[in-house]
Amino acid sequence: MDIAFLYRTSFIDYPGKICAVAFTTGCTFRCPYCHNPELVDGSLPPGMFPEEEVLSFLAGRRGKLDALSITGGEPCLQPDLAAFMKKVRDLGFLLKLDTNGSRPEALARVIDQGLADYIAMDVKAPLGKYPLVSRTGSWESEIPASIALVMGSGVPYEFRTTLVEGLLDPEDVREIGEMIRGARRYVLQRFVPSKPLDPSYAGAKTFGEGEIASLLEDLRGVVGYCSAR
Repeated sequence: MDIAFLYRTSFIDYPGKICAVAFTTGCTFRCPYCHNPELVDGSLPPGMFPEEEVLSFLAGRRGKLDALSITGGEPCLQPDLAAFMKKVRDLGFLLKLDTNGSRPEALARVIDQGLADYIAMDVKAPLGKYPLVSRTGSWESEIPASIALVMGSGVPYEFRTTLVEGLLDPEDVREIGEMIRGARRYVLQRFVPSKPLDPSYAGAKTFGEGEIASLLEDLRGVVGYCSAR
């Protein structure tokens, strides 16, 4: 596993659990608003946190941490993701996986082996807007396949969309709602500029509070639970 950062304690990354967070390098997307550009642009040297170091840390935190959250970048690019997750599971920890849904075959391996206890998948845009938002392609087969895998997994999960003006509008979010109709949980994320991959997005804005409230109302009955953060 190519792990660039390890946050040793988080109270917000895994709902209801205290977790550590491992950030993997590399990503299939180049979303201009990405707030972890160093993980996707190849600027970091490999192996900054050796797998053995992460596992040793976790072994010493048994009874104090509940879980490990694996995020990125895109963790499903890591060829040994499932093997690493099994090692963490053998230490007695729960596992949360963040993914952008671009590698359904890797996601399926994790699900089939029962290695994920919670899955969070970013749905970046309606399918027709993926080239604009991801800056890498259409992903017209991969994203629906991953959505179906997540919803059929039997694992607690959420879908997430980051609300960035100029890339998405409220109708796009309603269309995403239809893509995930029947999902247990959908989270609308307010965009907060920090150090975006495309510096021109440092001044980008999120949706207005009135627009967000209207979307939450419209998505009732489409998904089981919808919230904004």
